[in-house]
Amino acid sequence: MNAFTFATATTIAFGAGVVAQLDAHSRRLGGRAFLITGGSPDRTAQFTASLPVVGTYALPGEPTFEDARDAVAAARAAGADNVIGIGGGAVLDLAKAVAILVLSDADPMEHAEVIGAGRPLPGRALPFIAVPTTAGTGSEVTANAVLTSVEHRVKVSLRSPAMLADVALVDPQLALSCPPLVTAHSGMDAITQCLEPLTSRFANPMVDALSTAGLRAGGRAMVRAVENGDDLEARTDMALCSLMGGLSLANAKLGAVHGLAGVLGGVTGAPHGAICAALLRSTTAANIAALQERDPRNPALDAYARAAEALTGEPGLPALDAWLRAVQNRLGIAGLAALGVRAEDHGGVVDVAMQSSSMQGNPVDLSADELLHVLQMSS
Repeated sequence: MNAFTFATATTIAFGAGVVAQLDAHSRRLGGRAFLITGGSPDRTAQFTASLPVVGTYALPGEPTFEDARDAVAAARAAGADNVIGIGGGAVLDLAKAVAILVLSDADPMEHAEVIGAGRPLPGRALPFIAVPTTAGTGSEVTANAVLTSVEHRVKVSLRSPAMLADVALVDPQLALSCPPLVTAHSGMDAITQCLEPLTSRFANPMVDALSTAGLRAGGRAMVRAVENGDDLEARTDMALCSLMGGLSLANAKLGAVHGLAGVLGGVTGAPHGAICAALLRSTTAANIAALQERDPRNPALDAYARAAEALTGEPGLPALDAWLRAVQNRLGIAGLAALGVRAEDHGGVVDVAMQSSSMQGNPVDLSADELLHVLQMSS
């Protein structure tokens, strides 16, 4: 058994209606809130109208380092004493980055992994409240924020335990208006973020329990949530799947899907969930084949079998591939080529992805040729 430490948000409130607690928590944490939303703030205005807001920032897409600079400057100018993010994973990532970067005297790039100096972030942050409106990233309970460097054409993370939310309000009602395609992409991201920690080199008993519960919820609700967005029971299951994935990845590691996805997102600008959805089946197949060939006693093979049973009710690795194939086909998941990934980009993507932190958690070391095959099969 791996030794482990488990850390998460100070308070997690889950269930239909918990967003009503937002105003009280913001006032308790200071009462001068800087609010970060998606590109259409009107979608969540009914939940934020009574907040003690002193400044706002609307994020139109995936967060960049320039967004971080602009939002930090706005939060400082407003004299904010807490930060609220209400939106999808991109919004929550920017919000948690702003909460900690407000207290840094360095440019955000100085703190970046890989492309920056990796300078440690401050040991504390402004109080941060996370309110997800999609079920996918689990960002409300993770200690990292993914930002895009347009200049370097790559997504990288800022990481610190101080970035964990003070309060996470996970209200599945907020996802009822989420469009089918976004629901499909974010849902497949949630499935990925349960499956990769479950099979990670750094898996532990708490992660096993959480990620398995997330897969069970996702297996019974994934298709229903896409095909009937008003199904609150399905939305609740997918919110649980996303939350369990966030708790799991924050306390184990991810794997090759996210190792590749971070690079591909920077290259194409495509939504993270769409890229994970395109990669998941081929990457899973590559991992299982490599484990069976090179390390047949690896406990990750048993973990993949448990994932199959959680998702489908049937034991055995073939059931896992069959479920992934069926969902991919039924939901019309696009391949990488349709997302803008060119065959001539594959080699460079693999070179960068092999150095990513997510690859450290993959249950087996995949060669460059194996990763190239994953990209080809995912196209």
